[in-house]
Amino acid sequence: MSSHTTTFVSELPMADAQGEIGVSEDIELDEMDESAQLYEHFRVVADKGQQLVRIDKFLLDHLPDTSRNRLQAAAKAGYLHVNDVPVKSNYRVKPGDVVTLKLDRPRYENTIIPEEIPLDIVYEDDDLIVINKPAGLVVHPGCGNYTGTLVNAIAWHLRDNPDYDPNDPTIGLVHRIDKDTSGLLVVAKTPDAKTKLCEQFFNKTTRRKYNALVWSNFQEDSGRIEGNIARNPKDRMQMAVFPPDSEIGKSAVTHYRVLERFGYVTLVECVLETGRTHQIRAHMKHIGHPLFNDERYGGEQILRGNTSGHYAAFIKNCFSICPRQALHALTLGFKHPRTGEEMDFTTPIAQDMEEMLEKWRRYAAAMT
Repeated sequence: MSSHTTTFVSELPMADAQGEIGVSEDIELDEMDESAQLYEHFRVVADKGQQLVRIDKFLLDHLPDTSRNRLQAAAKAGYLHVNDVPVKSNYRVKPGDVVTLKLDRPRYENTIIPEEIPLDIVYEDDDLIVINKPAGLVVHPGCGNYTGTLVNAIAWHLRDNPDYDPNDPTIGLVHRIDKDTSGLLVVAKTPDAKTKLCEQFFNKTTRRKYNALVWSNFQEDSGRIEGNIARNPKDRMQMAVFPPDSEIGKSAVTHYRVLERFGYVTLVECVLETGRTHQIRAHMKHIGHPLFNDERYGGEQILRGNTSGHYAAFIKNCFSICPRQALHALTLGFKHPRTGEEMDFTTPIAQDMEEMLEKWRRYAAAMT
């Protein structure tokens, strides 16, 4: 018999639209870079009679509460190791191999406790829930945020549903968005719904648009940003952009279109061709347009405008009205996992961001 430690499969990250692992704009997720610290969450030693078998199939016997797609995503992100070396999902396990799952955060024995936190539910049926997440609400328990999250709120909302176990990784969140990003995300209430929705994200058949207020004016009305994204070696809290032909990071493409121009800032619509951690935020900074009031990427400073005290006070007031990066997940579209019906949802821009935009509209009008 093989001996192995107990694993907490609920901590195994979900796949994003590309089937990858991480945290992101929309769990816009990325591959783990080699320099990041990893923490062991699971270990199993193949016994002497082990036949050659792919590692993803091998681990399904030891992690029955996960899926092959999630294990393949973990391998692609560099989280599956054999004898302390990361391997691909087609690696064939041999007798005596030490197989480990290592993640980018310490193991935390966490049980999701239902908490009475208000939810803005846009749509709900027996299979799924579409939620308009407010800025400031953490999506999933993690380092430093083990309570008060969207997952805790969903557990409370479905507390009387005997089929919904918030600690079951085969149901629940399909994707995520950052704490300080507002907007739409979808939650699966059944394993079948989660599987089929995750497949759509993996196959890039979902439809998502973001609105972002960024610094500076654009000369063009639309454009395409391409550049690999990986952890910033100088700041582990940031993602950085590298040349598309480099071997650093993962390829990433963002399409943008100008919606409104306010002189010193611009409202743009962003469509992600790929999903990487902080993709919009990193790509926009890379081309000289950091998101307005994005503290992590330098957007909380006055980057464009004049030096008058009146203008500085105006910017400070805008920051106070919308005290976070000006990014909103505006639309979400997918095929219903059971009926096959095409469903599209749109939510108004969050109130704090809309109030700030109104101030910019008045400011821009006064300048003309």
